[in-house]
Amino acid sequence: MLDESYIQIAIELAKKGKGKVSPKPLVGSLLVKNDKIIGASYRNSPDEISPEIIAIEGAKENTEGSTLYTNLEPCSCSQKEFDSLDRIIDAKPGKVVIGAVNCNRFFGGNSVKKLKKAGIEVITGLLEKECYELNRFYFKHTISSMPFITLKMAATIDGKIADNSGNSKWISSVESRSMSHQLRSVHDAVLIGYNTVKKDNPQLTVRLVEGRNPKRIILDSDLKLSLHSDLIQKNYDKNLIVVTSKSNRKRKKKLAKFEMNGVDLIFAPQKSNKDLDLTAILKKLGEKNITSVLVEGGGKIFSSFINEKLEDEILIFFGPKILGKGYSLTNGFNVKSLSKALKYYIKDYDKIGDDLLVRLIRR
Repeated sequence: MLDESYIQIAIELAKKGKGKVSPKPLVGSLLVKNDKIIGASYRNSPDEISPEIIAIEGAKENTEGSTLYTNLEPCSCSQKEFDSLDRIIDAKPGKVVIGAVNCNRFFGGNSVKKLKKAGIEVITGLLEKECYELNRFYFKHTISSMPFITLKMAATIDGKIADNSGNSKWISSVESRSMSHQLRSVHDAVLIGYNTVKKDNPQLTVRLVEGRNPKRIILDSDLKLSLHSDLIQKNYDKNLIVVTSKSNRKRKKKLAKFEMNGVDLIFAPQKSNKDLDLTAILKKLGEKNITSVLVEGGGKIFSSFINEKLEDEILIFFGPKILGKGYSLTNGFNVKSLSKALKYYIKDYDKIGDDLLVRLIRR
């Protein structure tokens, strides 16, 4: 097999860790000797030893002269990881093939240098684009200390997310709703605004597929969230975050009740128009090692992220329905002429049930 084929296997192995390893990256590794895979592993937890070491220790044959394949450069940012790198060198592979070099400005490339210094042949950049795409959450957080932002919308084909009464159930198909839960399971957090809570009283958990529940983030500048909402009453895992204005620090009684229910409070500055400062919020979330956020609405929240150029990708589930009148998917965003329209390109698309899923990236 070609080196690219083995890196593709490493990528597929790494995908098994989706939703389980944050804030660490997704990594799959395998050892090949005489055209036979003699060891393989993937990261399944942020706390376990590196997949490269697990593959080496579980190898069915002597590892000397083998080739180690991994989708991402082995980390070397801590003493534990330096020891792991030494363990790789001690295994005496003849060659190490790496899909993508770590882009961290402090330690990216250090492992490659150390392996080469030990006399091991190192090849990098195989299926590099695919490897970076796989770990786009990790790389965004590593480079900017802010989470990767996915805006997820369900809209009619004429761009409405709800009718005039605010009713949005159900624009998308059952299959699309299942995929939405899958998206929740692989993002660290899901975010909505207070108005969406008031209208829908959602749980924001993973129920239609298997997977972990994300942290749940509510933007509530005026601290209107009811203590009787499902989000508060069913906060069993203590993963609810309420973001509110700094001016609400003085509301000691309500804040104390929130904290008694396990709510994590973030106090954010407000801009001149009284909206919460999204950039400041994302920085605070990044400090909490939240590497990815799935933004689920509503229209004003979508518009705010787009206006401030804070989205990394937009996912739109278009249901084959026409409303004519209703709430726009970018309610609050106004462009006066076609020449000034924001431009995106279609990264990919797929048919999900009766719906069309389109993935957009800003040009």
